[in-house]
Amino acid sequence: MGGSSPVSEFDHEYESGYVSGSSSEASIPDIYFTKPHLTFLNRQLQNLEPQEILQWCITTLPSLYQETAFGLTGLTTLDMLSKMKIPRPSMVDLLFFDTLHHFPETLDLIDRIRERYPLVNLHIYKPAGADTVEDFAQQHGERLWETNDHLYDWLAKVEPAQRAYKELGVNAVLTGRRRSQGGKRGDISVIEVDEAGLIKVNPFANWTFEQVERYTKANDVPYNELLDRGYKSVGDWHSTKPVKAGESERAGRWQGQEKTECGIHNPRSKFAQLLREQEMKKQQHALQQALESGLAIES
Repeated sequence: MGGSSPVSEFDHEYESGYVSGSSSEASIPDIYFTKPHLTFLNRQLQNLEPQEILQWCITTLPSLYQETAFGLTGLTTLDMLSKMKIPRPSMVDLLFFDTLHHFPETLDLIDRIRERYPLVNLHIYKPAGADTVEDFAQQHGERLWETNDHLYDWLAKVEPAQRAYKELGVNAVLTGRRRSQGGKRGDISVIEVDEAGLIKVNPFANWTFEQVERYTKANDVPYNELLDRGYKSVGDWHSTKPVKAGESERAGRWQGQEKTECGIHNPRSKFAQLLREQEMKKQQHALQQALESGLAIES
């Protein structure tokens, strides 16, 4: 399966929304927008309803996928797409990144989604070399999200996502992010381009939780049973709690931390720095072991 290429440093007339400046011209992506074009598109799409934005995406963006953890907005996206007359080759496949730490209720929901939308292809990606939470802990230590949450994000979310983009040839993704969710999402545009040239479309940027909830109820969309127990935004079990009345919908995520965003929506350069630091630590550890081994032999 072919992979999508990261954005390269290329002439200004081909400049994307964001440029990493580290790639060769041979890796220019299949799709790119100039900054003025991106600004124009966001201005035009800003006033459209989600269904209209989705229709624009289907007719405009090849290799389009939907990223979802099966929250209400993602489910609404899926249901809206299922009601459109989309030719089979243009149907939008789903991407689910199984961190191995999702609630059982989330995994149960996947079975119901498959039953309700049998024509949709679902691609599930797990952390490299791990099929179970026990595998993950054995490789990376217990409770990594507490000892090194950035490394946890990389291993459980970001690396699987990048692997999926490459293997499936992903050029663009639909997300369930909305401005009403607050935090870093408070000022998102309808269309964004990340550092590697991946196009991210937020069709529901203008909608509120209440609008999404009304749609799912009116259309009898399957949803996560945890929402009936006070949860509004559901991620990993170790970093998700129910929200109280009057709290923002993502108040139950990463309580007690400054963190407000999961790894796949953070800049990739942040994780590049993390990986460099991890490699430095490995090299220092190997050097220390070699020195200790040499001293032991001499003595």
